[in-house]
Amino acid sequence: MVACFGQKRDFVITDYGAIPDGVTNNVIALQHAIDDANKNGGGRVVVPRGRFLSGVIHLKSNVELFVHEEAVLLASTDRADYGPSQSASAWIVADHANNISITGNGTIDGQCDLLIQDIYKKLKAGELYDIEWKQYNDWHQRRPSESNRPRMIEFRNCDSVTIKNIHLQNGTSWIQDYKNCSNLKIDSVHVFSNTFLNNDGIDVVDCKNARITNCIINAADDGICLKSEDSNRRCENIYVANCKVRSSASAVKLGTASRGGFKNIVIKNIEVYNTFRSAIAIESVDGGRLEDVDVQHIHAVNTGNAIFIRLGHRNKDSVISQLRNVFISDVTVEVPKGKPDKDYPMEGPELRAPSKNEDTTVQYPNDAAPWDHFSIDTSSALIPHNVFPSSVTGFPGHPVENVVLQNITIIYDGGGDKSLAHFPLDSFNKIPEAITNYPEFSMFGELPAWGLYVRHVKGITLKNIKLVNKTKDYRVSLLMDDAQKVTVQNFSVEGATSLPTLFFNDVKPLVLNNIKAPGKRNQTIKIKTTRSEK
Repeated sequence: MVACFGQKRDFVITDYGAIPDGVTNNVIALQHAIDDANKNGGGRVVVPRGRFLSGVIHLKSNVELFVHEEAVLLASTDRADYGPSQSASAWIVADHANNISITGNGTIDGQCDLLIQDIYKKLKAGELYDIEWKQYNDWHQRRPSESNRPRMIEFRNCDSVTIKNIHLQNGTSWIQDYKNCSNLKIDSVHVFSNTFLNNDGIDVVDCKNARITNCIINAADDGICLKSEDSNRRCENIYVANCKVRSSASAVKLGTASRGGFKNIVIKNIEVYNTFRSAIAIESVDGGRLEDVDVQHIHAVNTGNAIFIRLGHRNKDSVISQLRNVFISDVTVEVPKGKPDKDYPMEGPELRAPSKNEDTTVQYPNDAAPWDHFSIDTSSALIPHNVFPSSVTGFPGHPVENVVLQNITIIYDGGGDKSLAHFPLDSFNKIPEAITNYPEFSMFGELPAWGLYVRHVKGITLKNIKLVNKTKDYRVSLLMDDAQKVTVQNFSVEGATSLPTLFFNDVKPLVLNNIKAPGKRNQTIKIKTTRSEK
């Protein structure tokens, strides 16, 4: 039966036999309604009041999936409904569809706990194969790979996509995955998914002309993440604004996947809280070009790191990434001493390194810089560490270019303790480059700076910067190494107890204006040259 209201035709799934008992698999009824709407030139497929369970559904051109505000669309908890081993289909999918949408103020629930239970049951019974799960000797650490865990929404190669007002929760993997889509609008979407690993709130991959606005994200992995997985494509003309994010990874991130790149990205008016990693992470490490990024008005509390900008070379070929033209302004971040996401169901990983390097006073070589090495070495040791600073880093011969940081306040709980981990300032040239490592603010291990670390940069302006340390720290507030075209203007430090407060090595030309820090200028600022002139 088809209802007609004005020019929009409604295809109500109960008219196709759907039963709202939360148990019956209504995939046939749902798909039939979608197919009819598509064949009739488009329309609205309505999920009315009630709890409707379904397996994989395919959204088609000119179809709106409307979930009533008193409706719950439930994912099947039978892993067999999502396809064979190592090839799990997403739950709600679309491919080469145009003018599609999901709306309605209702709830879409991935039922993670029950689905994961079924996945484990099938793995143990040998009904499902998973190469990642089998590699763990410790039974308690086994986890199924992402390829066996269905994503909730996966749209590929689609144009004119709208996701609005919907509530998404309890996914087993990425909650939303939009790949190679154009004219994408995500507005007023609420994501709540802390139940398992890789629960990114929103992933936009190699998309053009996308807007993400007014969203609330509470996720066990990156909150809002832009990625580039195709060396011939990139994320371009992306606007992210007026969102609130909590994450056990990074709140807003460009990368880690960065094969093609990112261009013309605007991020503004973001509120961040209880986030394990960075409020803003900007990464180009897979051969792509990242340029023209504008970030403004970020307020973060209880967040592990403020700003992380990283140029690396993780890809195996000879193509070198580029990272340039980044403007970040009006940022306030409060960084605690403890773990910001403590007691959440899925916390970010503690810092570890291979067990052979249990001496935490030793800095690790480039191929083993500390990070979460538990995934490759279950005997890896926890590494005590002090709070990590924000950072802007390239690698030798390949600098980050043209960065402006202005009107920024970062407040640290402080408490740098030599007995916990001591890496003295005069060993700054032993900090590992970690060129090929996964990019993360802790990737260099202990650092001799508590506020801001800058290395291998060409063109950087620090203007109206305030670094505050609530308790004493033995380290410098700013460490800058191998940088060109540097301007530091209206830079203030509060709570610094060690001298020098600002340290520059091989930085030229260097313009300093209105530096406010404890001590006399010749004590506060140290400028050094260690690399030979070319």
